[in-house]
This record gives sequence, C-alpha cells and structure tokens, in this order.
Amino acid sequence: MAAIELYETSRLVYGRLMTTPRPAHIAMFSIAAHGHVNPSLEVIRELVARGHRVTYAIPPAFAEKVAETGAEPKLWNSTLPSPDDDPSAWGTTLLDNVEPFLADAIQALPQLIEAYEGGEGDEPDLVLHDITSYPACVLAHRWGVPAVSLSPNLVAWEGYEEEVAEPMWAEPKQTERGRAYYARFQAWLDENGVAQDPDSFGGYPARSIVLIPKALQPNADRVDELVYTFVGACQGDRAAQGEWRRPADAERVLLVSLGSSFTKQPAFYRECVEAFGDLPGWHMVLQVGKHVDPAELGEIPGNVEVRDWVPQLAILKQADAFITHAGAGGSQEGLATATPMVCVPQAVDQFGNADMLQALGVARHLPMEEATAETLREAVLTLTGDPDVARRLKEIQAGMASEGGTARAADLIEAEIPKSAKGA
Repeated sequence: MAAIELYETSRLVYGRLMTTPRPAHIAMFSIAAHGHVNPSLEVIRELVARGHRVTYAIPPAFAEKVAETGAEPKLWNSTLPSPDDDPSAWGTTLLDNVEPFLADAIQALPQLIEAYEGGEGDEPDLVLHDITSYPACVLAHRWGVPAVSLSPNLVAWEGYEEEVAEPMWAEPKQTERGRAYYARFQAWLDENGVAQDPDSFGGYPARSIVLIPKALQPNADRVDELVYTFVGACQGDRAAQGEWRRPADAERVLLVSLGSSFTKQPAFYRECVEAFGDLPGWHMVLQVGKHVDPAELGEIPGNVEVRDWVPQLAILKQADAFITHAGAGGSQEGLATATPMVCVPQAVDQFGNADMLQALGVARHLPMEEATAETLREAVLTLTGDPDVARRLKEIQAGMASEGGTARAADLIEAEIPKSAKGA
C-alpha cells in the first residue's frame, strides 16, 4: 500500500478526522538494548500506520524487531556491549558506564552520515532519539531539523543539577580520567558545530516525550511541562512475544525477573526457589537470563517454572506478584497490570524507581544484600494480602490510562513535524 493510501486508511481506522500533517520522513535513533528500544516500538508502529515514512537507525541485532513495526532499519555497527554480553562488560564506576557511550557515538556518527547522506541523500524531516543516542542530536543540528527525545525513564527536574548531577560527578571531574572524558566530549561537540557543553547536551533536550507514567517521575511537580510531556506506557499488542497460560492448579502466580542485562545472579535465584518452592497454592515463573544454568539452582520443585526468557507482560496480566529489578519498563508494566512488586534493583535508575514504587505504597524496596528467602517471602505475602495495596494499584492504573499512551505520543510527535516537510 502506498504511503498516502495507508495514511488515509489510518484516518478511518481511528474513527476521527485526524489533524495529521502530510506524510513525513521521521528518523528514530537508538542503541541495541531492550530497555531503550522496546519503549519506542509501539510509537513507531503508530507513526507508520498514520502514513509516515519512518527509518530507525539501529545495530543489526535489533533490525528484525524494528522491521516488524513497519519502519525501515538503517543499520550501523556499535562498539557497546551487547545484550548477550556478561553484565561485567559495563564496568563498575560512573566513568566505566559513560565512556563507552561517547566512544560509540564518535565512531557511529560517520556511519550514520553515510547511511542518511550517501548517494542522493535521505535526510529526515524530524529526528526522534533515545536518551543514549548522542549522534542523533548532532545529526539534527547538521540537517537543521527538530529533534525530539523519547525518554524511557525519569527526566531532569528543576534543581536536578544541584541535587543529583553535581554530587554524582564531583569526584570523577577531579580525576585525570574524568577531565579527559569531558575534554573529548567537548571537542567532539565543537567539531560538529554544536554550541553546548556535554552536561546540557546529554541531559537537557529541547523537547521530550516521556514514555513512563508521571507516577514514576521523582519531583514531578518540578518538571518543565513545556519541555517534557508524560504519555505513560506505550505497550501495544505483544502477541508476537508469545503467550503464557496460568496453570489450572495455581491459586497465586509470582513472576521473578531481573530484566535483560543484570541477570547473572544464581544465588538470588536460589533464594527465590527456597522462598516459594512448594509454597502451597503458589506457582513461580523464574526468568534467569542467558548467563545462568538452571542446574546451578539445585533441585527445582514442581511449582517453579525456570526460563531464560519470558513474555513478561502476558504473565503479569495473570500474576499476583512481581519480584523485579525495577527497570523503567518492568516498573510501568507492573503498574499497568496492577501487580504488587518487590523491587530488588541492580543498577542506575532502578534504585530510584524502587524508592518511587515503595513511596506509592504498591511495592517493597529490598536491597540485594537483604534479599533472602525469608525476606522475599514475607514481602510478597504481605503485599498480596493488603487490600490498600490493591486499591492504590487500581488508582494508579486508571491514572496511567488517562495519560494517552501510544496515540498521544504520536500526536505530539506529529506536532513537531515542520510545515515544510518534504513528505514520504
């Protein structure tokens, strides 16, 4: 179907006269990480359905997933650790975590210039980008087109710099390595004509659509709503990920998952097996990732289902409790399905998410070093037995539904398309 025909069809499907501008070329940029790609996919699918031509710059490992949305993958090779690598590949310090992103951006930029400007040129009308995609903003500047951040997690608020960023960076900035990192970053921005310093470039977009519910945002009352718009979960149809059926004899279902990156935790999984194995009425689905052999867990009771990967949302729709690392995706899926959560965070924003969920009264933040069979069992049983937790979850679930999700995100993106858009 031609782009304009698909566009007209989508107007009828949505049952309203849409104010969509004429079809445009929208380019999305991200890295090869589930937590950064997955939140954007339904938004991309919606933009394609509305008749826009969408290209998606992504490493080959995620090309098939991107193509399923109808977007055209623009492939580039990344130097970042892959989702299948051991989590230790990311190092342990702040500089260990950030240096790879800058190095990757510097080597990726020439590839992306060639992908979009090679031959006759294929510059987009609008750039969308994940918060980790530094080349996207450089390219938007180069092409003279707007850039919109699609944030899969919390965003900066008024006072964030003083309260969080400055204390976090105070020590690294005093080291030779830290100064070298900042100097390299600034030189790259200067070379590409971007008149910003690294802190403002990386943390303060001109426009951002936030793909989490406002309930998960710290200090939400201090977030600049002229820049940031919360649209909540953009989950869509996950049928392609597979189904899961609740066992007929399961009175209660518990899902345990530490996401896709920080899953090499056999000792923790053994505690979960001890806590819920053979617990009357309970069935536990235990996702252990690709770095743990189920044999490391010892004897597996009949009510424990061990998987290296699961269709998480399909299970949460039927689950009674969720032990999670509190990543942005899992946290909002837990809220969207009104599932009580025990949060055992592993890295970065997960600790803040765990605190937010606990403050909302729908979860327990349990540090890894305290996550024993006894404390895990007590936390899950307490949460699932508390009617106030269930009530608060239902209230949050209703609030999330009103934020607009995928359709609103697409509306806001279309509003940023320049009137001079060249079309698809």
